[in-house]
Amino acid sequence: MSDQARTTSRSAVPHHRPLDLDDYRLLGRSGLRVSPMALGTMTFGNDWGWGTDKPEARRVFDAYVSRGGNFIDTANQYAGGTAEEWLGEFAASDRESLVLATKYTMLRRPGDPNSGGNHRKSMVASVESSLRRLRTDYLDLLYLHMWDGLTPVDEILRAMDDLVRAGKVLYLGISNTPVWQIARLQTIADLRGWSPLIALQLEYHLAERSAEPDLLPMADTLGLGVIGWSPLAGGVLTGKYTRADLPGTGRTPATGSSRAHLIHANGSLTDRSLTIADTVRDIAAQLGGTPAQVALAWILHQPGVITPTLGARTHAQLIDNLAALNLTLDEDHLHRLDTVSAAAPGYPHNVLTRPMARQSMFGDMRIQHRTSA
Repeated sequence: MSDQARTTSRSAVPHHRPLDLDDYRLLGRSGLRVSPMALGTMTFGNDWGWGTDKPEARRVFDAYVSRGGNFIDTANQYAGGTAEEWLGEFAASDRESLVLATKYTMLRRPGDPNSGGNHRKSMVASVESSLRRLRTDYLDLLYLHMWDGLTPVDEILRAMDDLVRAGKVLYLGISNTPVWQIARLQTIADLRGWSPLIALQLEYHLAERSAEPDLLPMADTLGLGVIGWSPLAGGVLTGKYTRADLPGTGRTPATGSSRAHLIHANGSLTDRSLTIADTVRDIAAQLGGTPAQVALAWILHQPGVITPTLGARTHAQLIDNLAALNLTLDEDHLHRLDTVSAAAPGYPHNVLTRPMARQSMFGDMRIQHRTSA
């Protein structure tokens, strides 16, 4: 999205006011109410070598729920299934009050070709396993986790609709999928009267804004609420990494199981992302907050994004993150953050925003555009 388009969209949004976790928002084209920040559980369990232990995970869960938080995100293979198991135990007494979202696609048994992927067999078996681990007879929200590029869209949609009709799943979502495929899925679901997608989970933060030209407008138009994952770029935006940690510097080995290795593997730690983190840190110092709070507050100011997903590993990190709900960024802060993190919109947006293209389409006419944001 061009800077001009982003300015127009933001001007249509009321100035960000202090929020609480119980200032609920409707999720996409549904009446489902969710908190403005979701609690992620990818850190629940040490199976991957960098998560948290069970007592600390419980403290994180309890702190989130006690503040009115109701939107909790997990996946079938987070920490090899441990995250779902712990979440099922923690959520048992408040199950009806919580919105539990999980995902399918990841391999459940390495070497078994049908234990992962987007197809019906994988979907149904994964949902059944998730129901057992979560100690519940229904999932509030089921995401397709990653697009496998192999399964026919009709098979995916019909299998999802069958699960909804059976009462095992209430709502449907999608993540990590090309924009044209999501639009195709939603259109087919509408035409055939199948259960629609109401949620889109994607990577979105100051260092990763490539969703803005296509994914965010598509979600707004087709009724998908947007949930951002990794809102702190895996910790890069908190200021915990420096240029000494960049790949190739020798400080962090090329392979391993630490969180730093994951950040390297995801490509989140770059000179550009560290430059953005420098600006985030400067603004945090001006406001008397933390870099994490500034990075999260920026997302809360963005039109079209329902909620970021917090991946706090400790109780202290969660409390720090939640303080972003009450941090207000002024127009100068937003401009600085937008400028340092700006990314080229790519084709065809780069062509359509050129003066010659605008002149050839509209001449000297002035046409007011009303956005739905």
